[in-house]
Amino acid sequence: MKGCMGKLRALLLLGSLAFVLSGCGRDNLTALVPKGYGADISLQLIILTTVVMLFVFLVVIVLFVIVLMRFRKKKGDPVINPEQVEGNKTLEAVWTIIPIILVVIMAVPTVFATFHLADDSDAEEHINIDITGNQYWWHYDYQNEEIATSQDLYIPVNTKVYLNMITNDVLHSFWVPSLSGKLDVNPENENTMYLEAYEEGVYFGKCAELCGPSHSLMDFKVVVVSEEEYDQWVADMQNFDSDALELDAVAQEGKELFEEKACLSCHATDTQNYSAGNVPLGPDLTQFGDRSKFAGFLEPTKENLVDWIQDPESLKPGNLMTGAYPELSDDEADKIAEYLLQLKPSEVTPESKGDITAQSEED
Repeated sequence: MKGCMGKLRALLLLGSLAFVLSGCGRDNLTALVPKGYGADISLQLIILTTVVMLFVFLVVIVLFVIVLMRFRKKKGDPVINPEQVEGNKTLEAVWTIIPIILVVIMAVPTVFATFHLADDSDAEEHINIDITGNQYWWHYDYQNEEIATSQDLYIPVNTKVYLNMITNDVLHSFWVPSLSGKLDVNPENENTMYLEAYEEGVYFGKCAELCGPSHSLMDFKVVVVSEEEYDQWVADMQNFDSDALELDAVAQEGKELFEEKACLSCHATDTQNYSAGNVPLGPDLTQFGDRSKFAGFLEPTKENLVDWIQDPESLKPGNLMTGAYPELSDDEADKIAEYLLQLKPSEVTPESKGDITAQSEED
């Protein structure tokens, strides 16, 4: 009896823990609250496969209980050898055909959805963005708009946006759970998918392929805006010239240090020198001051940015920035940080779409 009570308490504890943890998470980082066409199809497939698995589970449990209750040995019953049924063609056919039917029920919609979501026959009629995966950040090249940026991907609501993806180094996987399923990003061939978001907002994305020591920090965001805001953002990015930016004295010194220390050899700070297909060695910083995160996970404070500039390896192991520039003093790093935080080309930002940085730390 004591053993049974112990197991019951453990079961109740695990059940309660599972119930509590089921409430954790965010609406903009889950496939169970779809906000895009691809995610909607994925949820339908999840529901279908879950129903099939529950059906199989319940049938097995019911049969198990029936056999357990009806054929259990009672006190005084003689010992008998059950009838052997090996070689029964009817039973063998039944337990072979039923699984095949269940697999077909799940496979046909899955295959159809896979090819449907990979169809790019109308890509020329919509927005096309070339995406390049790098350790550990993403670069976006807007083909027709002739602008480039990194980390924060801006797209208009209720519009098909085709993403043509390839990687500069190892395998990656592009995944925005609330908007669509994930797609592997390979170094030798380009894979294409599209996003079609139903609602404006900021949606969190992840790299879903183990790609190195900082794989878990390769986060990004998709900022879904209205068509008018998207047009405004594109115009702001096209017209932004960091050389014409009005800076305070500290930021101006930071700009000069940014150029003097050859930071521009890896990072772009505007789109004035845009070249189609040209992927910088480091993330594009044109809209750095508009981001609500940098390096994928850090709050955009001057203190964090100074720490990152001086010792990126301690924050994001394996990044290619480490050792690629001369050592900087605290004062120099502070001035460069001040300059970067003033790179704000547009009023259309993640924060304007309701992305409060603190929300990303919930649960």
